[in-house]
Amino acid sequence: KDAAVMFCAAVEKTGEVKWSATYRGTPDSRLLEQEVLRVLAKAKMIPAVRNHQPISVFYYGTVLFEVVDNKPRLRIFANQEESELKKENDFVGPQPCLGGDSKFSGLHYPSAQQAPLPVDGAVALWLKIDGSGNLQEEKVVKESPPLLGFGDAALDDFASAKFIPAFRNGNPVPCEITLSVYYKPGS
Repeated sequence: KDAAVMFCAAVEKTGEVKWSATYRGTPDSRLLEQEVLRVLAKAKMIPAVRNHQPISVFYYGTVLFEVVDNKPRLRIFANQEESELKKENDFVGPQPCLGGDSKFSGLHYPSAQQAPLPVDGAVALWLKIDGSGNLQEEKVVKESPPLLGFGDAALDDFASAKFIPAFRNGNPVPCEITLSVYYKPGS
């Protein structure tokens, strides 16, 4: 049965996967989600490099499984933009860097004053990034639930981030993306 699932993984500069999560799975994608998480739990990735140094990153991807001509087909895309996925372009989306010259230190749950109830939060964060991986602009597209500080938390978390830039056809390019950011209490 055809299925798709998106994932995010925190990849250390050694290539070790520190944690991973899936989201936005299609209906009936539970088995694919389980397999993606199982494989990521023991995966070793090629470290990301920024300014000639290995660096930790958040790696986003999409896994598509479909049956074509009665044969299984599995594709993994390193981006989140729906328009790129549909065209199956050679596009690799930008990756937020942890450490080095990046001041991004991960995601920080809103304060108890902003979010008095411990609930999960989600933010669609629009980012404009230049071809060198520098953040040019950011804005909240959607925040759920609203008015509990998740949008502000995402803006603060990414405000000083540096990125491995997006690549198209093997070359770094500026881009505008909408990044899915998820918050869980105690994380």
